[in-house]
Amino acid sequence: MTGAQFTQPDHIRQIFCSKLSEMYHSEVPLYGALVSLVDDTNAHIVATHPQYRSEAGRLRVERHGAIRVGKPEELHTLRRLFRTMNMLPVNYYDLSIAGVPVHATAFRPVTQHSLDFNPFRVFTSLLRPDLIEDAEIRELARSLLDKREIFHPETLRLLDKAESQGGLDDSDAHSLVDHALLTFKWQSDALVEYDVYNRLATAHSLVADIAAFKGPHINHLTPRTLDIDTVQARMPEKGIVSKHVIEGPPHRNCSILLRQTSFQAVAEPIYFLDRNESGGKKFGRHKARFGEIESRGVALTRKGLTLYHELMDEADKELAALKSPIDNATRQRCLEKVFAAFPDNWEALRHDGLAYFRPYRGSQSSTISGSSQTSFEGDDGNAYEPVTYEDFLPASAAGIFQSNLGQQQLTVLRAGADQDTFEKALGSKVLDSHILYQAEADGSVEGSSWQGSPAGLKE
Repeated sequence: MTGAQFTQPDHIRQIFCSKLSEMYHSEVPLYGALVSLVDDTNAHIVATHPQYRSEAGRLRVERHGAIRVGKPEELHTLRRLFRTMNMLPVNYYDLSIAGVPVHATAFRPVTQHSLDFNPFRVFTSLLRPDLIEDAEIRELARSLLDKREIFHPETLRLLDKAESQGGLDDSDAHSLVDHALLTFKWQSDALVEYDVYNRLATAHSLVADIAAFKGPHINHLTPRTLDIDTVQARMPEKGIVSKHVIEGPPHRNCSILLRQTSFQAVAEPIYFLDRNESGGKKFGRHKARFGEIESRGVALTRKGLTLYHELMDEADKELAALKSPIDNATRQRCLEKVFAAFPDNWEALRHDGLAYFRPYRGSQSSTISGSSQTSFEGDDGNAYEPVTYEDFLPASAAGIFQSNLGQQQLTVLRAGADQDTFEKALGSKVLDSHILYQAEADGSVEGSSWQGSPAGLKE
């Protein structure tokens, strides 16, 4: 079979993203209400701001999902699966900084062509049992995870076939998607008794979410909005209980990085094993899955990120000094005051080397959420546009996790980044997003297939 007969990896990603969204919509109806609200908000912005119309199609399909796995072998197989969809691991995220015992990467397209086609991402976390303080719980989690297999045999067979022949035909591609979705599907039967689940949850709700079930299940899907502040304000009128604050930077004329919020996790029915009855089950509930919204701005350079983190630290100290529950309005006022020190003008951001920009692409220009103008003339006489931030912020991700997993706080052991161990489990290096953004700004990254990375970029 020749490469011309293989289904394009970008098309496999599109099929997977579409079917995953349909599945999650049926499993978590509030997600559908959220998507409807985001679509309405985006449609209003596009109708009143012509510069967004060229990318209205991307906004309707753009999603990121998240999945949590428990052992290295599971992460390794996910890398193989996502590679068939032109999704490579980008960046290493250490969430132990916020007392969450996982580290992560994001599988996503890495070329502008693939991002334009379908910008689907999956934020993928791996449990770090070494950070569980209670040795008994740590070993219990490991023993439970050792016994499970989260991938259908047909998924594994088709991955072997794709790797051996260099791709999949249309029939095999659809079969791979259908069988892979079983890994992401909600399963209401737990692996453990109710008291075992409670022991895991007492250590940390996330440990129970990862180790007590037959599979990892998709824990949220995230549509992208052009106006996250409006969506946050309107969620209550749709019967959606929102997270109390928006994570990330404040609203700006020139949006930067990533802003996120979510609705609270829903309590879903679970059937636990019952040792008192042969084959019996005990009813209970588990809260982990939610709906998230994101708003994306320009990608910051290393210099820009340093300034961003300095200002966020300053804002966090000011908010902590208030010693009272912080609502979103208070948080945003504080952030806006502190971020007055961060230039809010496209040319200033470019001239000061704080953000990434590329030559203006005309009708194919990028969509930067909440900004009234995304192309501009630089002081050198050339036209530029911002490079969209396609990645994540560990502090924001941890904030979303904590708000949806309850108030338990894990006392972590040997907390800190461990990228070498993560990459060993992954089976490859993670890509550095700064190299990707710089290559995009330089115009040196073209389209690529799953069989290889862009020139100069190695997994």
